[in-house]
Amino acid sequence: MKVNKIYQGNCINKLTELESNSVDLVYFDPPFFTQKKHSLVTRDESKKYEFSDSWDSLDDYLDLIEACLKECKRVLKETGSVFLHCDKVASHYIRVTLDKVFGMKNFQSEIIWSYKRWSNSKKGLLNSHQNIYFYSKSKHFKFNQYYTNYAATTNIDQILQDRKKTANGKSIYKTDENGNIVLGKEKKGVPLSDTWEIPYLNPKAKERVGYPTQKPVLLLKEIIKIVTDKGDLVIDPFCGSGTTCVAAKSMDRDFIGIDASQDAVELANRRLEEMIITDSALLNKGYNSYLEKSEYEMAILKSIDALPVQRNSGIDGFLRKHFNEKPVPVKIQGKRETLNDSIEKLEKSCHEKEFELKIVIQTRKESRGNRLFELESDIEIIQSQELKIEELKEKNTVPNTGNHYTTQ
Repeated sequence: MKVNKIYQGNCINKLTELESNSVDLVYFDPPFFTQKKHSLVTRDESKKYEFSDSWDSLDDYLDLIEACLKECKRVLKETGSVFLHCDKVASHYIRVTLDKVFGMKNFQSEIIWSYKRWSNSKKGLLNSHQNIYFYSKSKHFKFNQYYTNYAATTNIDQILQDRKKTANGKSIYKTDENGNIVLGKEKKGVPLSDTWEIPYLNPKAKERVGYPTQKPVLLLKEIIKIVTDKGDLVIDPFCGSGTTCVAAKSMDRDFIGIDASQDAVELANRRLEEMIITDSALLNKGYNSYLEKSEYEMAILKSIDALPVQRNSGIDGFLRKHFNEKPVPVKIQGKRETLNDSIEKLEKSCHEKEFELKIVIQTRKESRGNRLFELESDIEIIQSQELKIEELKEKNTVPNTGNHYTTQ
């Protein structure tokens, strides 16, 4: 079976054509046992896509899932993984089936895909998440560790201080023989968790193609990046509109898509030609209401490879790389702050913490009347790029007659 193609046909029959131990990732998004017929019309109303999710019995449904999973296990490499997407309707049955085929010891995670939805819900709680079960074929599965920024509620001590376990297993902060706090090693952030807040595709999203149950490409990219590398093979036995294949292609992975519907196969092939992926402003800006950093401040922190710190007036972030094995705090000069104000706030926040280097990012020129404090030897003032450019412009302009200026 050739890679980088979409095939029309029964998923089990098509999977039998694949060689054993040849696949790195299977993303498995079967019907959810809703006992409904799903249909959706494209935005321009030129095409209606539909598929049936009606079954004679739960046993029939689970028999299909199990048979397909067995083939998926066969084609997976020893380092491979399967991610099965489902929701509350049959997730508890599917988990048992996955344990049966892959073994309980190869269960790795239950990922919660969480999203915001607005609906006049019937009596009860509004559905705002789906489940993705992550199983490996063996204990030798490939896994790429990714890190995220600290939560906005994380205080500085939690970021800076090292921890140890007591005899009864309690986690406490480390101290030396004099009772002083022991600072921790370099930290990359927080390991990616099993709860993913990725927006549901809204009706106006560019990548939406009118296919029922279409998933966002961003969701598939998250899955693909943690268990595969460039050139690896990703397959989707229920590929629908081809989201998995689009994500894999955009990340330089090989792919194979399978679907029973000829309409779905044609749609998936068109998407692979157009490669439209919706960027999420919500994802880029973040969800947490605690966030207070402006886009400008976040850009500065990103440019110096610093992790942001929220809700602290004296420290805006820490460099990811330590200096002499000690953390490096960063303070960005605020709009209404003199440079002295910024230094004072940084020093106050760093009180009794043994840093060997502290950085203040100067963002604007000082008024002539402001005299800079005598700096401590561990404080370094760095001008922002915008300020450097502003001063460079002033340096290269000279007065001309009248009120006009000319550049030399």
